[in-house]
Amino acid sequence: MTSSVTAIPPADSALARAHFAAEFTFETDCWDVHDALEKGADFVLLDVRSPALFAKGHIPGAINLPHGKIVRSKMAAWPEETIFITYCAGPHCNGAARGALRLAQLDRPVKIMAGGITGWLDEGFELATDAAP
Repeated sequence: MTSSVTAIPPADSALARAHFAAEFTFETDCWDVHDALEKGADFVLLDVRSPALFAKGHIPGAINLPHGKIVRSKMAAWPEETIFITYCAGPHCNGAARGALRLAQLDRPVKIMAGGITGWLDEGFELATDAAP
């Protein structure tokens, strides 16, 4: 008897290798971001949520730039080769993807931090807070 899980068979190994390898060019995870921040990050971490949410809690070292405000003039502050990592609230939020798309449309190298704030907290990492938005 075939289940709904196996009704469509898995991809062949070559296709699966290509697919899963490609994912790492689009995403990173909270653990790797935390480790890189501890060692001296070679990227800019962008919190693409609202200033009010950023003030309530954000990843230490992140810069708040809501996805709707990612425009060429603001990105001019960083060299063209700067790698950006975007994050938002978590898997239930598409803000990180919206921010990443805007950066890609500006020809900027970008990845998403999978999990966002939810993933960060799930890993046991602390958030920084600001007194005012």
